[in-house]
Amino acid sequence: MAPIVSILFFLASFLLAPLPLQSADSDPLQDFCVGLINAFESVNGFPCKPVSAVTANDFSSDVIAHEGNTSNPFRLGVTRANVLAFPGLNTLGISMNRIDLAPGGLNPPHSHPRATQLDIVIEGTVMIGFVTTGNVLYSKVLRKGDLFVIPRALVHFEKNIGKGKALIFAAFNGQLPGTVSIAPTLFGATPPIPDTILSTAFQVETGVVDEIKSKFSS
Repeated sequence: MAPIVSILFFLASFLLAPLPLQSADSDPLQDFCVGLINAFESVNGFPCKPVSAVTANDFSSDVIAHEGNTSNPFRLGVTRANVLAFPGLNTLGISMNRIDLAPGGLNPPHSHPRATQLDIVIEGTVMIGFVTTGNVLYSKVLRKGDLFVIPRALVHFEKNIGKGKALIFAAFNGQLPGTVSIAPTLFGATPPIPDTILSTAFQVETGVVDEIKSKFSS
């Protein structure tokens, strides 16, 4: 009976042990896997383009070479170099955004559920901050060359507080970080979140909710 008890104890210990947390994309199983973006999506990215059809162009992109359009209410232009725009990133666990901010521009509160973010200020003066799950705000004013790290999935923002335009490059440890924009998610969802839920959550009248929803309707 002793060997059986030992085996059962080992299995129980293994099954009940806490699973390791994974903070980035899975490790690749090959040198590269240029994604076939128009194909079906699999659990770990996209199917691989045949190696015989891969060229050096698959590992190069100018997607963030040009200034983004900031002619919108937020005076914000975000250009994404993720796996959808740059298939060579498929399975490599990395991507980048270009964030252009006109004077007074704001990248509104949002989060990236699948990646940690590292911002580097290329031009301008910006305030960057994130809020922890304990409702603590960490923010700082940064200038050219400064770095700021935003832990995975935490709500954060970037604001141009300088007199000229600002430029930030944001690196992610994931090929498709995903973005959850707080205001559009809550007030522009399809189908819409019931007014009673939002009015109770924000402790305001339903008329206020309707007014905000009207700004985010399609």
